[in-house]
Amino acid sequence: MADVTIEDNVALVTGASAGIGKATARALASEGADIALAARRRERLEEIADELESTFDAETLVVPTDVRDETAVEAMVETTVETFGRLDILVNNAGLGVGGDVEETTSEEYRLMMETNVDGVFFATQAAVPHLRETSGNLVFVGSFAGQYPRPTNPMYAATKWWVRGFAHSVEGQIGPDGIGVSVVNPTEVRTEFGSEEDDSFEERFEPEEVTEPEEIADAIVFAASQDRSTVHEIDLYRRDKFEGW
Repeated sequence: MADVTIEDNVALVTGASAGIGKATARALASEGADIALAARRRERLEEIADELESTFDAETLVVPTDVRDETAVEAMVETTVETFGRLDILVNNAGLGVGGDVEETTSEEYRLMMETNVDGVFFATQAAVPHLRETSGNLVFVGSFAGQYPRPTNPMYAATKWWVRGFAHSVEGQIGPDGIGVSVVNPTEVRTEFGSEEDDSFEERFEPEEVTEPEEIADAIVFAASQDRSTVHEIDLYRRDKFEGW
């Protein structure tokens, strides 16, 4: 990848224990960044940290965090800065999609999605912005095709991703003048654990290369996070047959 400028940067990745988050941590480490890994599953994070250290000689930090907990998110960011002395990149990746039909979605599912996909993104962004201002860093949001087009199969999930996209671009307008890059990366289906909370995951439903692979999204995130003057406003990565039959 040309013109990557993240060597010796410090990146904090939420939802880093699998899928897009794990692939992003690997991609950032391969370009010379040090990585703080955040998610709920400590054991998975420690395995990934060991891999990044042995494969890429990256410095790592494991910060088990439930992004629904505002205090825990604040501690996640502060621990990262205290450990590495700075923060250059935040990847807001943690998210999930439960429920489905509006009439059948439970209030518990609704709250779980809102607290994870919306509240968690807000808490992390709010805590990270002062530190990103100091480094003229980059703030990357993992959005979704569902945040751009209607998603009849899960309106609530779509609503959370519309919120993420609207929030990200509005924040871009607010903090861009401070020298912070703000980007949104929108995938369609990605072969990850997504959907495993209630059904077969995308990893189980799709064969390799049948849909987008996590590494493809990670490459887009690294491209966005590597900018030191411009902002990559938005990147869409769709499976090539996504619009068939529309």
